[in-house]
Amino acid sequence: MSANRELPPYVCPYRGELLAGVDEVGRGPLAGDVVAATVILDPARPIEGLADSKKLSEKKRELLFDLIRERALSFAVARATVAEIDQLNILHASLLAMRRAVEQLPIQPEFVLVDGNKKPDWHYPCDTVVKGDGRVAAIAAASILAKVTRDREMVVLDQQYPGYGLAGHKGYPTKAHLQALEQLGPSPSHRQSFAPVKQFSMEFL
Repeated sequence: MSANRELPPYVCPYRGELLAGVDEVGRGPLAGDVVAATVILDPARPIEGLADSKKLSEKKRELLFDLIRERALSFAVARATVAEIDQLNILHASLLAMRRAVEQLPIQPEFVLVDGNKKPDWHYPCDTVVKGDGRVAAIAAASILAKVTRDREMVVLDQQYPGYGLAGHKGYPTKAHLQALEQLGPSPSHRQSFAPVKQFSMEFL
C-alpha cells in the first residue's frame, strides 16, 4: 500500500453496543492542556457527517459537537494539564488524558478503540486504530468533542494572556506565535518542556 493511499476501513472485533472511541487533541501546541474525549454512540440515534475533526470546518465541528452531546449514549472529556505535560512528557500526558476520559464515562464501555498506535495503561479490552479518527465513527466523534473543547479553551487563554494570538493558532508553533514568545517570553499557559518555549524561557531569566 502506498503512503498516500487511504487506509482500509477498520473491522472491529467487538460486536456489542457499548463500544467507546477515544481520541486526544493538542499534542503539538506549545501552550495549553492536552484534551481527550471519549464517546459511545447510540445506534438508534445515528449522526451523519462524522469525520476527522481536522478535516471539518469550524462551523461543521460546532454543529456536530452539539449533536454528539445530544445523541450519544455516553461521552466524557478530560485532560492532562500543562504541568503534567512538563512532568510526564506529551505522549504519557496524552495517554493519561485518554484514560481519565474513559474512566469518567457515565456508562462504562465493554470495549475501547484508541486512536493511534499506543494504548493507555488500563483494564479495558481495547484495540488501537491508526488514523482512527478517519476510520471509526466513535473515534471521529471523540476527536470532534476534544477539538472543539480545546479550541474554546484557547480562546479563554488568549483573553487571560493577550499578545500571543492563542485564539488564532490555538497554541501551535506558528511564526507569529514564535515571534510573540521571543518578544514577551512564555506565559504560565506555555509548556516549559517544549524546546521553543524552553529556549525563550532561558532568554528571560
